Parts: sequence; C-alpha cells; structure tokens
Amino acid sequence: MTTIKADSTYYTIKRGDSPLIATAIHSGHEVRHNISNLFALAAEERLREEDPFTDHWVEVTDNYIIGHNSRFELDLNRPRNKAIYRKPEDAWGLNVWKDELAHEFAEESLMHYDRFYTDVKQFLTEIQQRHGCFVVYDLHSYNHKRDGATGPEADPQQNPEVNIGTGNMNHKKWAPVVNAFIKSLQSYDYHGRSLDVRENVKFEGGHFMRWIHDNFGDSACVMSIEFKKFFMDEWTGQPDHAQVQEIKNALGQTTKPVLAAMHEVCGVL
Repeated sequence: MTTIKADSTYYTIKRGDSPLIATAIHSGHEVRHNISNLFALAAEERLREEDPFTDHWVEVTDNYIIGHNSRFELDLNRPRNKAIYRKPEDAWGLNVWKDELAHEFAEESLMHYDRFYTDVKQFLTEIQQRHGCFVVYDLHSYNHKRDGATGPEADPQQNPEVNIGTGNMNHKKWAPVVNAFIKSLQSYDYHGRSLDVRENVKFEGGHFMRWIHDNFGDSACVMSIEFKKFFMDEWTGQPDHAQVQEIKNALGQTTKPVLAAMHEVCGVL
C-alpha cells in the first residue's frame, strides 16, 4: 500500500514497495504568488533552465519525488546557503530579480527547503529500514544550444545524450549497479539506434545526490541522470512527446537489471 506525503505547493513524495526511487526535483515551473511579480525573468526564460517533462519519467518505479516549484524560486539541488539565486553568477549569468529579494521572502522559501529535506530524510530512512539498501534515479535535463535556437549545438564529445553523475558515491561498492544501468540504457533500441550514455562527462551530480550519500552512506546508490534536451526544443519549451515517452520506456527497461545488481551488492531481498 502506498502513501503520499506533500508540501502540496512545492513537492510530492509517493511511497511504494520497491527499493528504487525516482526523483524529478527540477521539473517544477510554479512560483509563489507573493513573489511572482518580483522576477526580472519572464516565465519562458525560467522554463529554459528548468527540467520540464522529467516528472513524466519518475513513474518507472512506485517510489518517487516530484518538485512543483521553479528552481528560480528555490533550488532543491543546491546547498541551503545557495538555494536562492541572488546574483547573476548563481544563475547562468541571468538577472533573476528586479531588486534584491527581501529577507522575509527568502526565509519563506527556505522554510520549504527545510521541510523538503526533513520529509525526504524520513522517506528514505523508511526505505532503508525496510530494504537495507536503495537506489535513486535523480532525473534531470540540460541545455545544449545556448547560442540560440538556430545556433550550433554544444560539442557532442563533451555533451552526451545521457550523462550519469556518480560524484561522491562509494563507486567500488556500487559499480555493478551503475554498470547495469548504463549497459541497459545503451542496449535499448531508441528509434533504431543506441543512446550515447556516459559517466561523469558533463556533470558529476549535485547537492541532492551528495546529501543522500552523506546521510545514508553505503546503503544508498544515487545516480544523477542528466538527459540532454534532444527530446524537446529548449528555446520554446515544446516537447517531442514521442521521445519523452521513449525515454520513459528506456528508463523502464533499466529497472530490472539495476535491482538485480543491487540485490547482488547488498545481499538483500
């Protein structure tokens, strides 16, 4: 039986029976009403740096976490003292606010940040206690056409279609799980070809991944899975729905070999 916990405007946490969790903490686009008119950025400019459609992929397992609000309001994948973008250098050179964000508005955002990490810690502790070990698919997407809609794409050698960040995990222990994931994703027949899947090329993972490993140690295997936005137009925000679904199918194929590898590593059922 599943239960759902939520800070309803900011995130949803759904609990199932599996030791596999999928997260989409950057998928949200909403902003609080009392700060919506303080943004210097238009909604479409914020969308360009968000991770739309990643929430569609979390349903490959019965445990998932979805973020509902924009990372420009509160970035759940950064340390608390950097979770609010205050300067352009915090946000890809973008000027986020018309004026400096007032202290009370920032504190209201950080209250939700603290609640999120409290709820996630309880959620993962329950899964750890039940299964001994667990695996997290920390799902994200990233831009590769920063010179404009008609500009050149970023160098494919440095920008794989799927980047697997494994930053601060115990790689010696969890290599069989990571390898099972990569091999399965690479073997998927993606419209007659294989996806370009590589480890730690573009990103090694963010704060959320590192926080889980720091708090749960060797019982946690978090892979930060970054899909290049080849499945959508990153400038208009329009998706290729067929590719969004195909990525979900490809991720779904990985779950069985990943869980088998996890059980081998942990020696649990």
